[in-house]
Amino acid sequence: MRPDDPFDDAVTARAVIAADGTLARWSEGARLLLGHRAEEVVGRPAAELLADSTGPLPLPADRWSGTLVLRHRDGGTVSVWVLAHHRQPGGDGPGEWLAVTPLEATDHDLPDDPLVRKAVFQSPCATMVFDQGLRLRGVNDAMARLLGLPADHLRGLRPTDIGGRPQHSELERQLRHVLRTGRPHDMQTHMKARAENHAHAWLARLAPLTDRSGRVRGVCVTAHDFTEQFRARERLQLVNEASSRIGTTLDVTRTAQELADVCVPALADFVCVELLEPEEGEEDTPARLSPPVSLRRVAQRALTDDTPEAVTQVGEVVVYPEDSPQADSLVAGHSIVASVPAGDLDSWLSADETQARRIEKFGVHSMLSVPLQARGTTLGVAAFTRFSQPEAFTHDDVLLAEEVTARAAVCIDNARRYSRERETTLTLQRSLLPRTLPRTAALEAATRYLPAARSGVGGDWFDVIPLSGMRVAMVVGDVVGHGIQASATMGRLRTAVRTLADIDLAPDELLTHLDDLVLHLSEEAGGDSGPGEVGATCLYAVYDPVSRRCTLSRAGHPPPVVIPPGGPALHLELPSGPPLGLGGLPFESAEFELSDDSVLAFYTDGLVTSRGQDADQGEALLLEALSGASGPLDETCDRVLNSMLAPGGATDDVALLMARLRGLPSSQVTTWDIPADPALVAPIRKQVLDQLAAWELLGASFTAELVVSELVTNAIRYGAPPIRLRLIHDAATLICEVSDTSHTAPHLRRAKTWDEGGRGLLLVAQLTQRWGTRHTTEGKTIWAELALADME
Repeated sequence: MRPDDPFDDAVTARAVIAADGTLARWSEGARLLLGHRAEEVVGRPAAELLADSTGPLPLPADRWSGTLVLRHRDGGTVSVWVLAHHRQPGGDGPGEWLAVTPLEATDHDLPDDPLVRKAVFQSPCATMVFDQGLRLRGVNDAMARLLGLPADHLRGLRPTDIGGRPQHSELERQLRHVLRTGRPHDMQTHMKARAENHAHAWLARLAPLTDRSGRVRGVCVTAHDFTEQFRARERLQLVNEASSRIGTTLDVTRTAQELADVCVPALADFVCVELLEPEEGEEDTPARLSPPVSLRRVAQRALTDDTPEAVTQVGEVVVYPEDSPQADSLVAGHSIVASVPAGDLDSWLSADETQARRIEKFGVHSMLSVPLQARGTTLGVAAFTRFSQPEAFTHDDVLLAEEVTARAAVCIDNARRYSRERETTLTLQRSLLPRTLPRTAALEAATRYLPAARSGVGGDWFDVIPLSGMRVAMVVGDVVGHGIQASATMGRLRTAVRTLADIDLAPDELLTHLDDLVLHLSEEAGGDSGPGEVGATCLYAVYDPVSRRCTLSRAGHPPPVVIPPGGPALHLELPSGPPLGLGGLPFESAEFELSDDSVLAFYTDGLVTSRGQDADQGEALLLEALSGASGPLDETCDRVLNSMLAPGGATDDVALLMARLRGLPSSQVTTWDIPADPALVAPIRKQVLDQLAAWELLGASFTAELVVSELVTNAIRYGAPPIRLRLIHDAATLICEVSDTSHTAPHLRRAKTWDEGGRGLLLVAQLTQRWGTRHTTEGKTIWAELALADME
């Protein structure tokens, strides 16, 4: 035992009783009082010390005081006043009791000044005096009533003996400070009157008491009750804290957890938040409010990790029967306070043995159930439970719980509405994005789309569009704003890009037309009040696998990244065009020759700004993540997202499109220069048939011969030299292209019965998979695609 252990003193008799009723500790003061040495009584039943040892020691688990007759070692009896300290509900540790006897005169006597004694003991304030040894020398009637103990029995106790609370340990520390410095000190503390069931808040003045020589001989403690002001301040602080801590996100579960966190331990020892389950097929309509009520627990918080484990875990559904506080408060539409000692829960607990055992185990004595209501709709219930705090829920506690819960209910309702809108927007967004990418001989592609984790779903999109001549277009765009309007605008722009791409516009021309469309959309969105705020960025690229050249143009969009085979990733330097929707500014294109197996990466700005960093830092990190992208593209996409995005998800929408380019071997392409002489069409047909035989495509010979004859004849008759014929094929497609320098495009028409011509293009359209015309700077190209699978 330590020399400075306050348990071991010769003034106050102390003993500790273990949970099994045996004596666990025995102080020197107890030996002097009763004559028993520690080794004689420790480990033996405490009841043996009673003068009448036939009955049990009358010390309940809760705090108790009174007079007992104990047996002295010499056979005599000693009447003592006993103070048994409070034991925590459900605890199995020892309880402490003290046998208090009158003090002997010591050298710590206080100055015998009548004025001091009159000021101390006739003061209307609760007053007590401690000597230099921190022994209580006297109290006035007001302090005795506060402590709920007889004034004569308080002499000799330490501050921690009075209540055993941490606040009294702080009082003892401050008393020592006043004794040491001789300066008064003010402090706040809590003391509980035995006659009441709640603690008081006191503002205590600690003043030194000195003798005639100026030596500090004691401390006078004067306490002023400011419980109501203190509780009002605590309630205001909790409301302020709730307004700042609840509703920080638009997430239902997070908001409910914030409500539980704020209220423990300030208002309750255990809080759980449960929401009503919606009717089947009616997502926005909660279940009918009639017992039994099904609730899903979405959040809970306990005082400490080792205090009540919930019968129902977060995410589980519990059904509350009639007479339960949760069901009653939901049906009644107002708060319900239930007290266990009063029997308010008997009907419910008799039907739920698990809850009954839990309440008994942890000493739950008071429950408060508050319905969560917002905008005329009942969302669920918040249940508050007390077991460690001895006070039951008061009317002020109910008002405070309703105030905090009302704030949380609005935030939860906002989160539910936002979640529904977000899910609707996300469904629309995903329906407008391509579900699968087309399989082409020119490239292999992989994509990823991630909506923003916190802000609303935006208007990011991507697309891969097959073009004539086995070329392929790649596009990535980002619409300004979030929500359904941004997703709808994205869908309109993606459709427009596909339409413009179908007529084979050059990238810079396509962006010019798209810019005009965004201007029109902005005017429509603004209406009569002026232009709206519709804007977007876009990057459009066309790759030709025959020439292995890629033409790109961008409108306010981040530049793409190219990863050459075996080389480091680098940005393609493109002219920076203005974002779509500004109007009046031109767009420029850039052309690059790319080797086989080069990888192009297109992305939106949400990928490089997700960690709150600037775009330059994000792009440098992206180059590092893309370096050495030689594996499967799907794995590369996942690796890039994992390295670029924060653990909590993207702060803005992210679209990523990666394409590995594949050039077409020269053996699969043949080109002829055609003289402008109709008589040479027959030899051209013969050369085509020979080439098809060399490619082992004899099944397509008849159709290809007919299509080539018609396209070449039209070019000779209506076009302008030079004329060129090109055949391209892969495993699935044969393409016939005839180019000339005339800009006049042919039109498909139906010939009348007596017309001698006009059926050629109609016949081509019927025999081929698709056909069309694309304009170039030198003229035009008429092309037709034949599906080889249909000709086997």
